[in-house]
Amino acid sequence: MNAQEQFWAGEFGNAYNKRSPGSVEANTVFFARALARAEFIGSAIEFGAGVGNNLRALHNLYRKASLAAVEINEDAAAHLPTDIDRFQVWRESILNCSNTHEYDLAFTKTLLIHIAPDDLPRAYDVLYKASARYVLVCEYYNPTPVEVEYRGHSGRLWKRDFAGEMLHRYANLRLVDYGFVYRRDPFTQDDVTYFLLEKRN
Repeated sequence: MNAQEQFWAGEFGNAYNKRSPGSVEANTVFFARALARAEFIGSAIEFGAGVGNNLRALHNLYRKASLAAVEINEDAAAHLPTDIDRFQVWRESILNCSNTHEYDLAFTKTLLIHIAPDDLPRAYDVLYKASARYVLVCEYYNPTPVEVEYRGHSGRLWKRDFAGEMLHRYANLRLVDYGFVYRRDPFTQDDVTYFLLEKRN
C-alpha cells in the first residue's frame, strides 16, 4: 500500500467513517439530482464506498439495480449493506481493484480528492473501465490542481478538475450534466461538485 492507502485503511479511516457517513436521506436527494439526466441504471459500483450510505441512497432510487462497492477500510466494509439483493463488495483500493465487471454507472464521491496526483491516472483508468455507460464524479472542484491541508495532515487532499482530466484522457466520454451542492443546502453535501459523464461508442 502507498501512504494514502495506509492512511485510509487504518485508524484515520476508521474515525472518518464514524464522523462523516452522510445521511441516506440527503444522499438520496443528491443522487436524484446528479442522475436526473441519466437513462436506465440497472447496475452501479462505487469506489471508496465507506459504510455504504451512497449505495443505500441509490437503492432507494433504483430498487432493482445490482450494486457493488470497493472499499479499502475493513471497519467501513463491515458496515456495508447486506440487506440489498445482488450486492457485492471488494475490500481493496481503487488502485489495485481486481473487479473486471462493467456497470451502467461507475462513480466516486469524495474519493479522488484523497488520491495522490501521481496515482490519479490509474484511478481514472479503473473508473473508466468499470463503466458500461455512465461515470459520475462527485468531488471538490478547482480549475487548477491545489493541495489543501486536511485535518492537520499534508499530502492527503487535493482539489482539481477531475472530470475535465477524464474528458481529456478518454476521447469517447462526453459531459452530460454537472452541478454544485452548497454546504448550507438543507440536504448538504459539503460543497461537492458533481459531473455526469457518458461513454459514446
